[in-house]
Amino acid sequence: MKIFITGATGYIGGTVAARLVAAGHQVTGLVRSAPGEDAVRRRGITPLRGELADRAVLADAARRADAVINAANSDNRDIVESVLPALHGTGKTFIQTSGSSIVGDKAGGTLGTRIYDEETPVRPLSEKAPRVAINNEVLDAAKHGVRAIVLCPSLIYGTGAGIHTESVQVPRLIALAKQSGVARHVGAGENIWSNVHIDDVAALFLLALDKASAGSFFYAENGEASMKSVAQAISRMLGMDGTTKPWPLDEAAREWGRESAEFTFASNSRVRARKARQMLGWSPEGPPLLVDIEHGSYRRAQTA
Repeated sequence: MKIFITGATGYIGGTVAARLVAAGHQVTGLVRSAPGEDAVRRRGITPLRGELADRAVLADAARRADAVINAANSDNRDIVESVLPALHGTGKTFIQTSGSSIVGDKAGGTLGTRIYDEETPVRPLSEKAPRVAINNEVLDAAKHGVRAIVLCPSLIYGTGAGIHTESVQVPRLIALAKQSGVARHVGAGENIWSNVHIDDVAALFLLALDKASAGSFFYAENGEASMKSVAQAISRMLGMDGTTKPWPLDEAAREWGRESAEFTFASNSRVRARKARQMLGWSPEGPPLLVDIEHGSYRRAQTA
């Protein structure tokens, strides 16, 4: 199958592209620079030079492909507004990568008890409403002859298989611990995020490409953990005896930006991937998050 993917040099997109190439697909990846072209070419991916704002380029690439995967930016409207109309009536597949912060709250590090599955209505806070609107537009394209699918991973961890191998949350917390001399969590750290290994995310993309029906929405998770427990695992991994320290939200916001601090580190985002397991036969195999931090890829990265 000929597949056009955005985000081919990124963490999610690069890992998905690597799995697609390994499975025998012909993959074209959008890249922004000459070094990016060389890097993806070495990985068996055909580079296409351009930006997400190059709507004509995106639409043309979509017409030439059998399937399109957007793994570049969950909040960018350029690809959905250029590619979806180009695919209307073709029956071709379009997979949109979302993220489970769409169900995030503004808990400031306190525990939240709400858990979502694919049947739970999402009423996002204003900051995440644009992403939910994009998801809905993608799913609505199923009414216009597009095999449109939305995948919504939770906190992703593990070493990626592409050019960019690191995720966001855990590496940033490790760097913060090293900088501060103590592992930290925003507020009390009681807030909980569901999580999923990057290899299992990539496996879900391939299953969705093969099996998912038009108009499908899937969460991706394989467990959950509080941010304090993540910080404690980081502390033990770094030889800090599991000690952690609260980090005031305002300080985190000054360092990482208000939205990132509130939604990426201080919120609750608890989801269950029931449909992925039941309808696609998805069976995650990656090591649990806290194990991977203390004894797996993150510990190995510190000693490499």
